[in-house]
Amino acid sequence: MQKPVAVQNDPFTQRVMSDVDPDLLVLIQTKINTFLKWDIVKFFGENPGTLDHAGQIAVYIGRDAGAVQAELDILAAEGILQRNERAAPAVYALAKDAAIRALVQKFLRACNDRDFRVKAVYHVMRGAPQH
Repeated sequence: MQKPVAVQNDPFTQRVMSDVDPDLLVLIQTKINTFLKWDIVKFFGENPGTLDHAGQIAVYIGRDAGAVQAELDILAAEGILQRNERAAPAVYALAKDAAIRALVQKFLRACNDRDFRVKAVYHVMRGAPQH
């Protein structure tokens, strides 16, 4: 697993993230770094047998299909999802890799804890592009 992305050395950031599992911290900082990706990963984690196209996934999670398509492609490129282009349109599924599936489940279990969610939200927002 990668090392966590360097965070500012301000005391608040250090305190907020000091007790987060390092694997989950890397996951949040590098792969589940938008709320839309979080929704997509949550959907596939809760429905690990799902194989569907972007338009239908967008319906399931209540998001814009174009935005979902872009994030699905990123998550597939990062190995969290797999993309099957034999179908038209392409369909997506949770990666078959046992380590990825275990990490996704670990993330979803951690999300049941309010303190973890607050920390994860903080990190996603901190990493969000400034407009």
